[in-house]
Amino acid sequence: MALRRLRPVGLDFTEDAPVRLVFAARATAAPEAVYRALAEEVGGWPRWFRAVTLARPTRGGAGREIKLVGGVRFQETIMAADPGQRYAYRADETNAPGLRALLEEWRLTPAGSGTHVRWTFAADGPAPFRLALSAARPGLGHSFRTAVRTLDARLTGRRAADQ
Repeated sequence: MALRRLRPVGLDFTEDAPVRLVFAARATAAPEAVYRALAEEVGGWPRWFRAVTLARPTRGGAGREIKLVGGVRFQETIMAADPGQRYAYRADETNAPGLRALLEEWRLTPAGSGTHVRWTFAADGPAPFRLALSAARPGLGHSFRTAVRTLDARLTGRRAADQ
């Protein structure tokens, strides 16, 4: 399936998107280490986020190409890269049916000796798409929490539960 262009959105879309799914988890690794894995070691995403089969930087690091299990693809633009604090990207093109706009934001805040990780998945599409995405909330949450556990284990040299 060919990629099609999505509606461009700004960072404020995380606050006013028709569908906002927000998930949180705690990592024992420091915010700087988590940020580095998210934003600077993009090619490593498939090693810790099971849904991702390919991740690579594009346009000199200003964008990303992402492929997911099942064949969904994205061409993205990095919208925010604040070391140790925030990493956000907008999907510009995709082959995902029904999707009109998508912005994802990872917020990192110190939590004791570790990191509180908050992932906001902000999207828009027709009513059936929004309903399906809301129904997918439990699965997306599980995928996120597993990814954070797996990433944390990689960063701290421990073995992740559920692997």
